[in-house]
Amino acid sequence: MLRYFTSIILVLLLSLSSFAQEQEPVEEEEAPAKKTIVDSLHQLRFGVDISKLALNQFIDSRNSYEFEVDYYHRKDLYFVGEFGFGNAKYDSSYLSYSNTNTYFKAGINKSLLNRISNKDWDMAFIGLRYGLAFIERSDAQYTITDSLWGSVTNTVPGTNFTAHWVELTGGVRVEVVKQLFLGWNVRAKFLLNGNSFTELPPYYITGYGRGEKKSIFDYNVYLSYAIRWNAKPKVKQPEDDN
Repeated sequence: MLRYFTSIILVLLLSLSSFAQEQEPVEEEEAPAKKTIVDSLHQLRFGVDISKLALNQFIDSRNSYEFEVDYYHRKDLYFVGEFGFGNAKYDSSYLSYSNTNTYFKAGINKSLLNRISNKDWDMAFIGLRYGLAFIERSDAQYTITDSLWGSVTNTVPGTNFTAHWVELTGGVRVEVVKQLFLGWNVRAKFLLNGNSFTELPPYYITGYGRGEKKSIFDYNVYLSYAIRWNAKPKVKQPEDDN
């Protein structure tokens, strides 16, 4: 009997629910139409690493000059080129030599922030680089001191090296005033041909770091200026369904 009454109550409840839905249909809220910005802006940005310029004033053993150029492609993707030059010297009581080098890097940055308007160029990003350096090392003078034979001084002839590596990087760029940016990078660098430096590695490679290390963590602080053109993006209106 209880099962019988329970079945009747369920049937009545379902009938009332169905009736109420027929009497008061629910109107679906229309989602607001979104405008799609068809990005026709172009930006070319030039930067200099001001942290290396500052360190040049305090570290006598090396000088580094590092620069960056990036071009905004689309969908928060930037093509990046980096280049620079520098010199370093190692001088101690038993070994002295110097080296100079130039370097080039190429890669991409992918912004992690969606642009909220055509005037929004701030970015936090991750990126990838391939680096190549051309290095010239001078003759190296070394002295070996022995308690029995005394001191022996000799020379290791100078030579040229080519170093190449890959980098994983991340950072930010903030437009502090119109077209002027301040930002930083952190980098993990992995030397691909470290075995070629077995005899006497370059003391310091501008763009990479200490020549005897096969992996390095580094940073940059960039001051950049941007050039933009075609600064009126086209706006694509939502299609009319009628």
